[in-house]
Amino acid sequence: MTPATTALLTIDLQNDFLHPKGAYSRAGLAEPRIAALPDRIAPLKLALTQAGGTYISAQFTLVPGRDDEPLIAPHLKKLRPFLAKGDFAPGSFGHALTDNLAPADYTVEKVAYSAFYQTRLEYILRALKIDTLIIGGIVTNGGVASTVRDAHLRNIHTILLSDGCAAFNNEVHDATLISLGSVTQIATCEQVVTMIGGTL
Repeated sequence: MTPATTALLTIDLQNDFLHPKGAYSRAGLAEPRIAALPDRIAPLKLALTQAGGTYISAQFTLVPGRDDEPLIAPHLKKLRPFLAKGDFAPGSFGHALTDNLAPADYTVEKVAYSAFYQTRLEYILRALKIDTLIIGGIVTNGGVASTVRDAHLRNIHTILLSDGCAAFNNEVHDATLISLGSVTQIATCEQVVTMIGGTL
């Protein structure tokens, strides 16, 4: 691994998903496996950035309309009817990256599953000459899987953090790791820190 051309990319590790005062906790959807991710990824972030690598945070965004009602895709409104004004709004507490991972070198606002879809992520990667992405975050079968597959289509080498991503259902998480094995390298956070040349 060459740290200078490697970036850690986390998907949706935001207060509205993870913090006790965030939108998902208020709706009773807190998940311990998901809440544990930032602390597990933080040492890897530190090892990579100290070695000259880059940290990018992709953050789910609900764009506020003129009346501050979020612009929500119909399928998401059906799945998550509790989402309301202010949730995942740019600049809000809920939209922000969790404290134990902040700050990111670059932040990408995403409006759909993939961190590549209609965002500036690919521009940043090309400008920095990044050829390897280490990917973690939530959920394994949603934003993480979509981003891994989109990176594969762009010939970007990826390393998926098996213990640095999670889903609301552990069986779904495990099945997704198996299905992604044909398009990505899979490793634990500790194994990747070793690749970087550090220790946990």
